Amino acid sequence: MNHTVSIQNLSHRYGKIQVLDDVSLNIPQGATVGLIGSDGVGKSTLLSLIAGVRKIQTGTVNVFGSNIADKTNRQKWLRRIAYVPQGLGKNLYPTLTVYENIEFHARMFGFNVTEHKQRITRLLDTTGLTPFSNRVVGKLSSGMKQKLSLCCALVHNPDLLILDEPTTGLDPLSRRQFWKLVNELRQEIHNMTVIVATAYIDEAEPFEQLLVMDTGKLLIHAPTQEIMARFGVSTLEQTYLTPFTPQPNTPPVIEAHGLTKQFGNFKAVDHVDFKIEKGEIFGFIGSNGCGKSTTMKVLMGILDATSGTTELFGEPIDTGSLKTKKRVGYMSQAFSLYEELTVRQNLNLHAKLYDVTDTNQAVERSLQDFDLVDVANVKPALLPLGIRQRLQLAAACLHQPEVLILDEPTSGVDVATREMFWRKLWQLSRENRITILVSTHFMNEVEYCDRISLMHHGRVLAMGMPAELLGQSGQPNIEEAFIHYLKIEEQNKRSECSGCLNAYEYADNMPMMVGDDVHFADGQTGKIVALLPQRKFANCEVEKNFKRVSQGIVIETYDADWIHLRDDTQIASVEFISRVGAVRKVSGSLKEQSAPQHVNSDSLIDWLMMVYAFAIRETKELLRDKIRLFFVAFVPAILLVCLGWVTSFDVSDLHFTVLDRDQSPESRQLVARFASSPNFIQQPNWRSDSVVDIMIRNDQAKLLVDIPPNFGQKLLSGQQPEIGFIVDGAVPFNATNVSGYAQAILGEYNMSLLAQQGFRLPENPRIVPRLMYSQDFKSVNMMVFGMMMLVLMMIPCVMSALAVVRERETGTIQNLYASPANVPQYLLGKQLPYILMGVFNLALLMAIAVFWFGIPIKGSFLATMLGGVLLVCASTALGLLISALTKSQTAAFFVGVLASVVPTVNFSGWVYPMATLSGGAYAISVSFPASYFGTISKGGLSKGLGFSSFLIEYAMLLFFFGLYLTLACIFLHKQEK
Repeated sequence: MNHTVSIQNLSHRYGKIQVLDDVSLNIPQGATVGLIGSDGVGKSTLLSLIAGVRKIQTGTVNVFGSNIADKTNRQKWLRRIAYVPQGLGKNLYPTLTVYENIEFHARMFGFNVTEHKQRITRLLDTTGLTPFSNRVVGKLSSGMKQKLSLCCALVHNPDLLILDEPTTGLDPLSRRQFWKLVNELRQEIHNMTVIVATAYIDEAEPFEQLLVMDTGKLLIHAPTQEIMARFGVSTLEQTYLTPFTPQPNTPPVIEAHGLTKQFGNFKAVDHVDFKIEKGEIFGFIGSNGCGKSTTMKVLMGILDATSGTTELFGEPIDTGSLKTKKRVGYMSQAFSLYEELTVRQNLNLHAKLYDVTDTNQAVERSLQDFDLVDVANVKPALLPLGIRQRLQLAAACLHQPEVLILDEPTSGVDVATREMFWRKLWQLSRENRITILVSTHFMNEVEYCDRISLMHHGRVLAMGMPAELLGQSGQPNIEEAFIHYLKIEEQNKRSECSGCLNAYEYADNMPMMVGDDVHFADGQTGKIVALLPQRKFANCEVEKNFKRVSQGIVIETYDADWIHLRDDTQIASVEFISRVGAVRKVSGSLKEQSAPQHVNSDSLIDWLMMVYAFAIRETKELLRDKIRLFFVAFVPAILLVCLGWVTSFDVSDLHFTVLDRDQSPESRQLVARFASSPNFIQQPNWRSDSVVDIMIRNDQAKLLVDIPPNFGQKLLSGQQPEIGFIVDGAVPFNATNVSGYAQAILGEYNMSLLAQQGFRLPENPRIVPRLMYSQDFKSVNMMVFGMMMLVLMMIPCVMSALAVVRERETGTIQNLYASPANVPQYLLGKQLPYILMGVFNLALLMAIAVFWFGIPIKGSFLATMLGGVLLVCASTALGLLISALTKSQTAAFFVGVLASVVPTVNFSGWVYPMATLSGGAYAISVSFPASYFGTISKGGLSKGLGFSSFLIEYAMLLFFFGLYLTLACIFLHKQEK
């Protein structure tokens, strides 16, 4: 038998924690394998090792008969493997469209997208994503994201598909559609082996083989039907754990009547009524986006209700009441504790915030109750999802609330942890009489609830005990009952709509509704946003534009254009696509298309095409992120203008005032000397010491000339009267220059007096400096080019430093790990857009320097531009190196700023000439690229030098570019450890 995967004695550790312990298994070609087990038992680690995205520590993993640990084999066989990491859309880029994501994955695996455009189209058709091909991923629902993840995984026609908990966080209907889609695609792609880790035991039943893991060991590896027969059960979940059904309770704690919550014109919760008894476990069940979380936030006091009444403990809910919030424990759907604190520190902080008495004892008890003792000193970011959820529940229960509001607490949690959750909730309900509101989309969890409310699009479909709802619907399980009630709701809407005057219908007599996804006459796709005869609008903007129109429908295309169809023939041609996002079965098959060949080419063109794939994707993301684009494109110019304006070493236009106690012609002549100087501006003269002192204190004058009484008389009589010069010394540099100017003016005044009296003194030799460059002696010439050097080092460096770390934080770097692309291709592709933006900035800054600040160009403009381009290459490469060494965007930002700004300001020859530096300071200076660009900018623009004068500087900038990029390639690993 041919084995797609063969593992022998595989072990793996994270520090002291043994994640995999001597695992051995064989998976035959074409098999479907389900992998189940508690959180933290090693499922994700095992799949990542098989996919080649993590380094193997001990043991061997053979994929397609070759050792995946060998770099050559791994590079070859990664083209036949598709890996979808855990988490909704973790392999997707939220600012790219649906089509662009698939296109990028095709390019990343070395395929010519033009040749395989037909296959991409087929994947979109098969998954029902064609109408949304131009929609950005960030605006897709969870179910659509998972379908798109599957498209991206299948675009290169893999022989091994690895899915790590692909349906976590999806509602039952979306999960059913997803697995239906997987089965259809698998039938169309022959001999594809599928390995799936799942937290839903019922999802593992259809798989041919089952792997069961616990504490890093492989407990069971056998055909699924054989396992069920061995235990004598009809469902797989019965072989794992048996759920517990609680008993009913009394009295009421929470009431809601007509509860409605709107966001603009969108009704998230639509006239909901319920009453919840004390100690009761009440479940909200429904699809993603049905209003469960919004309802809970209103009851918690986080959101205000738009209309209706809500009461908690017999009193209206007050969003500002701290007393009420201390009686309620709330667990949000997303992880809301502090990633920077350990588990114990998070619980300690929570206890202090809620004034828990005996904090240490409460925290220790919580660690024991929720089995968190072993991870008490670990930060949440390092924990599996299930343990993080346990921590959130422990925090919510820590202050012993009377009501617990839990928003999907078991989403993504394994069956063992879910059982622990529900055992704890049942204990709190029955023993402590705590009322519990819990939302979930696990239909099998309704058995733990006393009563449930089935919700869809903000409305309650049905409410009651699970057994009652099953009996009323006549369905075998709650999932079927939910779909049954959903269909009844759709039929009721049709009945309401069919009774309306001028109601529009599709060709199959199904009524049109606002929000429907449709095709229309010219082949475009869009969404119905207005039914004009019925005065139904999707939002206030549509209503504002079409409120005076009474006929037809309005469709918003996915290019955000409105099309008004008034003609009945046009309206009749509109074709319904979807209302609840169901997968459409289309004609044709993937196997009808020519399967793409797994190309293993080492040609330079193929290598560069991989770089091009990353560069195009990064460029599109940059252009669509308006804040980042503004920062990259225009902040450098803003910085240059602002800093160039306010920063100057010129000593001019200094304010001075005079305290003339003599008022003689001689004293007025002296004052006139100061007033005629281009360096000083005279302020009003005063005769009060106190007023003059205030002027200097308030920075209204930098110099006070204090002329004593009888100054002129003493001067004419041949005496030497004293003059007081009081200088503002707050800025020593300015004070030194002011003192020098004052002494020079006083010397000229003395010489003129002697000349007037007929004395001819021999003149001292005069030194007249002739400046070869910057003859007007303005510091702006130096400052602007220094600022330009600073900006070109800092902005490209920081932005490229954030680029890689952002992917590490979002998880999309997994695409690099699982693809045949190598690290140099990835880094060069990431770098190219920032180099282009840096060149744009360079041209813009040069234009500002010449046309705004009026700086003359005396040398080779092109030689300076070449130096600037090489500086941008070096600074972006430095940013990539920083990104490879840091783990968070915050760290990358601060390290990038420090590493670029400090050496540029202090060691590049801008503020302190390089000739004055010595020792370590000089070593830093010659080891930093900005120093060489400083030489190029001064020589190329001010001193008339050309290309041949900067060959050494060009070579050094190229050297730094290559050095930083090489180090980045070394420190950024292709596999996780």
